[in-house]
Amino acid sequence: MLDDRNLSLPHREWLASMPARREVAEGILMFHGTPERDDVYLLETVHATGVVSLATTDEITARLAGTAHNLLLCGHTHIPRTVAAAGKLIVNPGSVGLQAYTDNTPVPHAMETGSRHARYAILERCRTGWHVEHRAVDYDFESAARTAQRNGRADWAWRLRTGRAKP
Repeated sequence: MLDDRNLSLPHREWLASMPARREVAEGILMFHGTPERDDVYLLETVHATGVVSLATTDEITARLAGTAHNLLLCGHTHIPRTVAAAGKLIVNPGSVGLQAYTDNTPVPHAMETGSRHARYAILERCRTGWHVEHRAVDYDFESAARTAQRNGRADWAWRLRTGRAKP
């Protein structure tokens, strides 16, 4: 969860003003979870046992009902992926600042990259479609972990250092 104690009022207002989804160019839609829900994974399915797997093509297609864009940029899971489904290319670049977390919705589960690297993606339009390059880069994760620790988030410090949700 976002701890906004260190954010100024202008920063909180700016974040609150951000749209839930945004068409960044013709045919390209960017959003957090799914185009319609901020709190639902698009590319992953959480099973009743808490195991997380890549969603089926049918599940992804259902979550994209009514979405006409051909390139979709999503997030929420922090897990980098490029998936082709429902005639669309879907890219989750991963997370720059939190490589693992736990959640209780729909059931308790963990999302983990397994490394402390910051992740992002570079997309380049080619004559045959899109070229997607996922990148994982080292950064001063220890400084970020110490900040989390100072702010009472030992769990985040562990995640930043390991890319794992639980020790």
